[in-house]
Amino acid sequence: MPEQLELFAVPNPCRGVCQADDRGFCRGCFRSRNERFTWGQMSDAQKQDVLRLCRQRMRRQQRMEKTTQPVEPQQPTLF
Repeated sequence: MPEQLELFAVPNPCRGVCQADDRGFCRGCFRSRNERFTWGQMSDAQKQDVLRLCRQRMRRQQRMEKTTQPVEPQQPTLF
């Protein structure tokens, strides 16, 4: 299948956080170390694939955070 041409350059997803989580993905943009270092050499199609993976990783992280937050018991009010 031919590669679709982009009218605009695919923007770099870097958020300036640049810290790796326990799985090795950036906490800001959710790219792997290799994806961050090779971003400049990737084609637009490859960049789009990386952005798709980043969105999936971000959603997965958000779901994990929702399920792991402890539920604190409600303290009854006095009034």
